[in-house]
Amino acid sequence: MNIQMKRIYDPIAQTDGKRVLVDRLWPRGIKKEAAQLDLWAKQVTPSDTLRKWYHQDPQHHWDEFQQRYLLELEQVKPQLEQLRQLAQQGTVTLLTAAKNQNHNHVIVLKDVLQNLSKF
Repeated sequence: MNIQMKRIYDPIAQTDGKRVLVDRLWPRGIKKEAAQLDLWAKQVTPSDTLRKWYHQDPQHHWDEFQQRYLLELEQVKPQLEQLRQLAQQGTVTLLTAAKNQNHNHVIVLKDVLQNLSKF
């Protein structure tokens, strides 16, 4: 299973495989046609409440954000399984507009997808 992550603003590559946007809000400045998405998986993104809380203080909220997001992901197991099955068929690139590539929800989501049997 090959799951990659990158910013939606990065150039599209043939190695992207299936392109899946995993942001609740559409990214600014990107036209839907130009994004070349295979799927927009809004249901596996953090809730608005969690997202807003996290962005108040990302540095201090990171650890607790991960735990809260995992609890939210437990409520969308069918959608997670759909993404996992897509990844079993070939490369999947999870796309986000998040600037911080070391601390964002896609890191948590990718880990859950790769280890769904442990989830």
